[in-house]
Parts: sequence; C-alpha cells; structure tokens
Amino acid sequence: MRPSDCKRLLLVALLAPVLAGADERLIEEVVVTATKREQGAYEVPAALSVLQGHELAERGIGDLVDVGKFVPNMNVTTFAAGHTSSANPFVRGIGMQDHLITTDPGVSVYVDGIYLGRQVGQHWNLSNLERIEVLRGPQGTLYGRNSIGGAINLIPTPPGSDPGVKIGAALGSRNRKDMQFLGDWTFARASAASFSGSIKTRGGVGSFLNLPQVAEEVGSVEEYAGRLALAFDPSDRLAILIALDASRGRGGLNPYTTLIDQLPHGALYQAGYRNADIAADPYDNNTGQLSQTSVGNSAEGLGLRIDWDSLPSASLHLRLGLRRSEYQAGLDDDGFINDFLSFPEEGKADQESIEAHLVGDWSGIEYILGGYYFREKGENRQDPTVFLGLKSAFWLRQAVTSRALFAHLTRDLGHGFSLSGGLRFTQDQKRAKTDVGIGEVGAERTWQETSWEISLRRALRERVTAYASLQSGYQSGQFPARPYCLFTNQNCFAAGDNITAVNYELGIKGQPWETLEMSLALFRTKYEQLPYQVSSTTKDGFNTVNVVVSQVTKGVEWEGYWRVSEAFLLRATLGYLEVEIDRALDVRPVAPLTPELTYSISPEFRYGFEGGGEMVARLDYSFRGHTWGEPSSDPGRFTRIDERALINAHFGYAPEEGNWSIAFYARNLLDERYDHARLNTGDYVLRILSNDVSEFGLRIERFFGK
Repeated sequence: MRPSDCKRLLLVALLAPVLAGADERLIEEVVVTATKREQGAYEVPAALSVLQGHELAERGIGDLVDVGKFVPNMNVTTFAAGHTSSANPFVRGIGMQDHLITTDPGVSVYVDGIYLGRQVGQHWNLSNLERIEVLRGPQGTLYGRNSIGGAINLIPTPPGSDPGVKIGAALGSRNRKDMQFLGDWTFARASAASFSGSIKTRGGVGSFLNLPQVAEEVGSVEEYAGRLALAFDPSDRLAILIALDASRGRGGLNPYTTLIDQLPHGALYQAGYRNADIAADPYDNNTGQLSQTSVGNSAEGLGLRIDWDSLPSASLHLRLGLRRSEYQAGLDDDGFINDFLSFPEEGKADQESIEAHLVGDWSGIEYILGGYYFREKGENRQDPTVFLGLKSAFWLRQAVTSRALFAHLTRDLGHGFSLSGGLRFTQDQKRAKTDVGIGEVGAERTWQETSWEISLRRALRERVTAYASLQSGYQSGQFPARPYCLFTNQNCFAAGDNITAVNYELGIKGQPWETLEMSLALFRTKYEQLPYQVSSTTKDGFNTVNVVVSQVTKGVEWEGYWRVSEAFLLRATLGYLEVEIDRALDVRPVAPLTPELTYSISPEFRYGFEGGGEMVARLDYSFRGHTWGEPSSDPGRFTRIDERALINAHFGYAPEEGNWSIAFYARNLLDERYDHARLNTGDYVLRILSNDVSEFGLRIERFFGK
C-alpha cells in the first residue's frame, strides 16, 4: 500500500461525518480515569487517545514503541545504551533524548496510577491491560512534574473483572516463541485475585561477525514477566488492591551502525578507520568486545491502592508505589574490531512514591484535593570507558525528592457549560555527583513552581462536547548527563532553570453521528528554558551539554472511528506539527525525533458465519514523517531520519462459544527498515536501527471457565 493510497483512504475517514447516516448506536463511550476520577472520554477537556486492551494484539501492539505508531503527534524511539527494552516517548515534540539518571522524561508514564521514573530496565508488559490512555499536552495540575509533553496511563485489568483462565501461545518467524497465562479468580468475602505471566522470545536481525562464540544475535530478545494482584472489598465503602510485579530480560545489543567516511576530519577517520571496517550489512556487527554484545534488565514493583468512600459525598484515594530497576548494556560506538570507542554501562534506580487525594462534590462543585511525594536514587556506571583507545572510568549518581500539593475544581454552569480549574505547587530537590576521571564533583539545587489550568467545556448535544483550555506544565532543571567539560571548567556541573510550558487548546469530541466517533484538537504551546541535549567528542571525553531554547509548537490532531456497517469499521488518526525554536549557538535548531506529519489508517472487517463463529481481518497502517536525530537540520551533519510507513495485518477466527481463537499475524508486512535515532558526535555518526523487521506467525488462545 503506497502512502498516496493511504492518504486517499484517510480522506474518506475524515469525510465520514458527511457520508455516515443515522443508525442504531453502535459505538459506546469509553469510561476513563485520565482526570483521576471515572468519567466518559467525551467529558475530558483535553486531547486524549484510548487504546483498548483487547485490541492491542490484533493491532500488533506489544510495547510502548508500538503505541507510538497509532497516536497522533506521538513518536516513540529506542535510544538508550543499545538496550532493546528502552522506550523514549515523544509527544508534540517533547520527549527525552538521553537515558542517564540526571535526564528526566518530558512525557510521564504511569502504571495503575504509579509513576515510572525510568524506562530503561522496565519495559512494561502489555499483555493484561484494560486500556491505555494517552493525554497530549502539558498535564501540570493533576500529573505534575515531567509531563510537559503529556502523560501515558497503563491501566491493568482489575482482579475479578472476567473470572477464568486464558492460555496463549505465538509461534512465528524470527524464531518467535511466546507463552502467556492469565488467571482471574473470585473468592468469598468480596475478594479476588489475578495472575498474569508471560515468556517472550524472538531471534535477532544480525550476527556478531568477529565473535562467533557469542550465543546472542544482534537484537534478540528474551523476556519474562509476571504480575500478581489481590483485591479486597471488606465493605461497600472500602476497596484495597495490592499488586506485585517482576520482570527479567536479556538479549543481544540493539542493531546500530557507525558512519566514519562522512566525517573526514573526525578522530576515527584521522586514525585510519573507514566505513569498510564496519559490517557491510548494518544489522550485523563487527565489534571485537565481548562485553558489548548483550543486554540485560530486571525490575520489581509493589503497588498499594486504597479507595475509601469516607464521606457520603467524598472518597479518599491512596496510591503507594515502590520500584527497583537495573540494566546492563552499552555500545561499542566505533562498530569495528579494535577497542577504540566503547562504553559498557550498568544502571539502577530505586523509587518510592505516595499520593493521596480526596474526590468529592460540595455545593455543586466537584473537587479533587491531594498531595504527592516522590523519591528516587539512581546511578549509571561505565567501567571501563574506552575513549580514543584510552581507558578510564565514569559514574553518575542522583537523588531526587519531589513534593506537591494540588487542587482541581469543576462547576456546572448550566445550559451545557462547565468550568474547570486547578493549581499544583511542586518543590523538587536534586543532589548529583559524578566522576569523569578527575575526582568526585557534586552539586545540588532546589526548584519550585506553581502549575495551573483552566478549561471551559460545552455539551453541544448528546455525546458531543467542545472545550477550550489553558494549561501550564513544569519540569525541574537538569544536571549535565556526561560532564566531561569538568576537565576545563570546574563549575560546569550545574543544573538549569525550571522548564515551563503554557498550552492553548481548542477541541471537539464525541459522536456527531450514531456511527461515528471523532475528536479534533487545535493547540499552541510555548516552552521556556527547554534543554536540548547536544553531544560531542572532545579531547577529554564524550561530552553532553544542554542547549537551552524557547520553543513554540502549533498543531492539529484528529482521531476518528467510523462504524460503516455491522461488518466494516475504519479507524484513522492524523497529527500535524509546526515547531518554531529561537536561534541558539548561531544555528536555528529543530525539534529532534519529531515528525511534522503522523497518521494511521486501520480498516477492519468482521464476518459472522451462519453456523456460528466470527472471522476478523484487519490492516493497520502507520506513517511517520522524516525527523532529525539531533536539534539541527544541517544536512552536513547526516542526522536526517527518513519517513517510514509500517503495515501490520491480522486474520483471525473465534467460534460461537468463544472458548478459543486462532489468528495469523504479520508485523511490518513490507519489511520496512528504518532508523530510530541518529547522533553526530563530531568524530562519527551513530545510527540506531529499528528492531521490528518483518515477522509472520500464528497466535492461539484457549479460554477456560468462561
């Protein structure tokens, strides 16, 4: 399917309100918790995408990277020490370019209401989710720090929702061998339990040519994950949920390659190395360093959730989270057999968080009042770091303490109007230490900020609402990730000022016709003190500095779900961004890893047989326009990343009784090979390659006790 064909199909989806006629209601509004209380998705005065858990496998969505293929103005990259489990979400041009402990994400990720401070090492399993909610734009009031681009909520299926047992398996190309188990049980005294476990294995995309003894292939993946959830309802007014999760992963280094000849003045070229020293197939690897062939990760978490209807018109909600994650990875940046540039790496992070909020109604005013506490300690270590053939050590540590108080109010004004507003006061403290080879250097800093939001919503008619919102977001400043500048400037290990965002947005969402669900958002966001990470090699080491800019992002987003008939459905998304950035360092930078145009088209056909049973066939097409791997559009830096178009396919059957199903699937049907990221250091260009080359296989599921 060519992009031009898909654009015509997308146009049909956008014109669906004109073409669709009245029919019985075939689309049900999804209930979400994006605003920390249950409400219909059309009532949320913000751009919100919802992906239902039961559809994820059919759409070929297995991780956060896949989620980024089907949400407008969203792009998720893998760029973290060569680890296959990393996921860096970018929403509306805001994300995280690095992964070291002093770098904070611009898009926050939550699991069952608990914030995940780090993505490397805890590649969340999506096999037992009720839904995924993606909020776009600053979410400073209810979500707080590190959500200036948006927030992603992963919401597991609660215990007792669907008692029974499900066993699934998948076999496919690339040596795909997956197993999945889900058990859901209810007990006496209003209690329930669920357990989900999975094993996922997939072969690689290339070989380590100079290390035939290595068992791993480039890009191979082996993951084990489990989650146990216990729910207790000791009374009609009290509900308690305890969740334990753990994951382990190992595999081969993510595919990458290095460009040397393009930078003839770089250290690699001057030392006599050429592109010919790199593997001819970019998905192979010519490293000679055994420590630079494999990756590993582990994570454990404990979550406690208490919901108590403490008063007749109010309820108290408590969320407690404890998490620990570790990873081992690293890149042999030069990509050839000699140990000239290599950065083996280990990292870990421990976090604890607690949030308590009161939800209620007082004299016609709906309110949310709460407090939040978060603490994280983590470190990264590269030992030995090999730079231009010389060995040294590098480590980086940081401790963060964050406290916040927030309030959000909504008042029904009558005649279909409602007014919402909120405030959040946040205080962050960071203490960081590093050693780049000249001794320990430390620094600390405290920030505080008040974020705010105001929105007006109007119910135009049943199941159709419009909104106008003005909201702000906040992120504390950051210490440099690789401060090799310390060799020449003893004061360069310093954190920047607060990053702030103000967003103006207009939107409409709902069901203008019985067979059409849609949402449209227009926005303009102003960012101040936004740091762009720029890396370069100096005579002392691999240095990363933050170039601070002001940025204005304008755009439009569309999502549509058209039920053409009982058998045919069509989903479509469209996102367009225009980013303006102040001039910095005598160049006009661009938003890195941010496509101007994103869209997806998903036709689906379902056919019920007369004798019972249903067949489903669907395609999912995703397009992401070209991007730049760094904050520069200079073609001479070789960091342009070409546009990409991916197609997933699903063809399945389930009998009338629904106790089993079988499906044939194809991921990346046309075997599109593309870059996830590019980095120009001045001495070479590093290309991080995609790890989702084409895959074909069979998925089988069996249900018991349904």
